Amino acid sequence: MVGEATNLRSEELNFCFEKLMMVGGNNSGVVKMKGLAITEWKDIPMELLLRIVSLVDDRTVIMASGVCSGWRDAICLGLTYLSLSWCKKNMNNLVLSLAPKFTKLQTLVLRQDKPQLEDNAVEAIANSCHDLQDLDLSKSFKLSDRSLCALALGCPNLIKLNISGCTAFSDHALAYLTEYCRKLKILNLCGCVKAATDYALQAIGRNCSELQSLNLGWCENVGDVGVMSLAYGCPDLRSLDLCGCVHITDDSVIALANRCLHLISLGLYYCRNITDRAMYSLAQSRVKNKPEMWEPMKKSRYDEEGLKSLNISQCTALTPSAVQALCDTFPALHTCSWRHSLVMSGCLNLTSVHCACAIQPHPHRTANSIPHPAH
Repeated sequence: MVGEATNLRSEELNFCFEKLMMVGGNNSGVVKMKGLAITEWKDIPMELLLRIVSLVDDRTVIMASGVCSGWRDAICLGLTYLSLSWCKKNMNNLVLSLAPKFTKLQTLVLRQDKPQLEDNAVEAIANSCHDLQDLDLSKSFKLSDRSLCALALGCPNLIKLNISGCTAFSDHALAYLTEYCRKLKILNLCGCVKAATDYALQAIGRNCSELQSLNLGWCENVGDVGVMSLAYGCPDLRSLDLCGCVHITDDSVIALANRCLHLISLGLYYCRNITDRAMYSLAQSRVKNKPEMWEPMKKSRYDEEGLKSLNISQCTALTPSAVQALCDTFPALHTCSWRHSLVMSGCLNLTSVHCACAIQPHPHRTANSIPHPAH
């Protein structure tokens, strides 16, 4: 039956879907599609079943997969996204039972309020879900290096990985992961103090050249050696959060400015070793990479690139002239209240820095509004 329905036209599938929704669970109604009479829910072809389960939550999808063998096979073979964040207890056992069935998963969200996952659950995922591209294991405090090693061998197609708050992982396990998961584009290591070190960042720079977004918030073992390795090895980096990385200096920012020409978001909160040199290097990188005047200027490319978000809160060594130069260079950096993308909290000496909105009228500003200085 499923084989006969695989070539159904989209129009017929939509019609049958709407008809079936009106019939509901009443067996007195009959829906016909390409010679098939659907009188009971168990008769639903795979395409139509997947259309239906797309409307319900993940808990219901799991329950539906246990209705009968046909539903189980259809859902297990067709489901590519699953979130178990709603599971407040016994998540580990649930993953152990589901992973061998849902082998086609591409996105799996296992975010937890309280740590439940253990290494054997992640190993089950790695052994069965080889197509996995997006995995969220945030706040999995119980996981050890065994999990990262299993993912390295079983999930080489990972593009997005969130292990923020996984404090037990080591830098050697993270480095090992990057040797196999070379397609990573988005990596969240926020709070992974033991894993995010210069040693691990050197491995990321060496192995993950496609990386676009990296969160290193509050990874206090990160230093210039690691960030510079990222800058040289990951030229397509778009977003980098270094908030709380107290050991980095201007050398890190200068390397990013010179090598990561697509950088649009940079977090430097509480990086108090950052000085004006870093700000001027970011501004000069914009000038260096400006297209030649004779080239046809397409507004989209040049105007859309460049810093759009910068957090320099608590960077108390910075002076107004350097930050103003940066603000003037990147029009997308705003200090005005309605588009706050240049954050300078705690830098009282930078209150005179302003964006272009301070002198140019904005359509959303009222007539009586006054430009707000940076906070």
